[in-house]
Amino acid sequence: MAFGLFKKKDKEEKIPTGFKKVKVREVIKETADAVSIHFEPNERVEYSSGQFFTVAVKIDGNEERRAYSLCSSPFVDEFPAVAVKRVDGGKVSNFLNDNVSAGDELLLMDPIGNFTTTFSSNNNREIVLFGGGSGITPLISIAKSTLDQEPNSKVTLVYANRNEQSIIFKESIEALSKDERFTVVHVLEEAPANWTGQTGRINASIVKEVIEAANNSEVFMCGPGPMMDTVTAILEDISFPGDKTHKESFVSEAAEAPVSDEIVAREVTVIYDDEEFKYTVEPNETILEKGLEEDVDLPFSCQSGLCTACRGKCISGKVKMMEDEGLSEAEIEEGYVLPCVAHPLTDDVVIEIG
Repeated sequence: MAFGLFKKKDKEEKIPTGFKKVKVREVIKETADAVSIHFEPNERVEYSSGQFFTVAVKIDGNEERRAYSLCSSPFVDEFPAVAVKRVDGGKVSNFLNDNVSAGDELLLMDPIGNFTTTFSSNNNREIVLFGGGSGITPLISIAKSTLDQEPNSKVTLVYANRNEQSIIFKESIEALSKDERFTVVHVLEEAPANWTGQTGRINASIVKEVIEAANNSEVFMCGPGPMMDTVTAILEDISFPGDKTHKESFVSEAAEAPVSDEIVAREVTVIYDDEEFKYTVEPNETILEKGLEEDVDLPFSCQSGLCTACRGKCISGKVKMMEDEGLSEAEIEEGYVLPCVAHPLTDDVVIEIG
């Protein structure tokens, strides 16, 4: 078995920079095509609800990295856990669904991500969560933490799925529903004959009804791009405050941007792990891609400009990012960039990572 999924008898292999081996405590089959993987680390893992692990595995001789959100709550659950849903053609998701079991060890990067909120017992707010499919993963973490840490706050979950069998964490959601401060609105595309909930897809009527019923609300959404685009447009239409809206994307929905005339082959300098690396980035490749090609063991995960695992600070020169959703406005102003979607625009680009 290759690195990323260790059995006791396996020969030790070099662990990529920034990763560590973490023991799998339990694997729970949540639906026919989704599992939750619970870890038993050697030391306490510090994380915030809404963050994610980056998992590294080697499949068919190639290293693959993917980001998976934590579905556990640091306040409620003793062990951290992620959920992985099988995807058609999904190399890593299918590998983990088919192979991982209790006792194995996975290679994980420390949790990161900005899809979070600060919990306080003094808060009195209504958290509204819009989710679709596996987008429930970080949302259920936020829901559990809110109910546990904020006795005066309420949580409403609007959760869209294809059918009743595809509802991930169905039992956990039912358990949360026993708390009168928690409300769930299920939306099914293919509803059974006796279904009394919402049908079709999340629409303006559902969004407006939920928002209008909430006071001092804050919105978190995670799921397919079209779903989040719909919810975002409706919130903008009803003038919901943008600073109260938080989005998490698992993959980039944008089409690959055409290469600009100003993007040409340029040499860049990357400082990582106290070492300096110089290499030339061609117009058809990103700073991260070229670095990996040059065998520089740079941190990365999604390679779509969303997860920020590769984040670095541009201390000289200028780069063009094809996607910057993973960074806050403050981070961009401070000079932070995402090498996985960045191209050098000047000859003096220096990026410091870590």
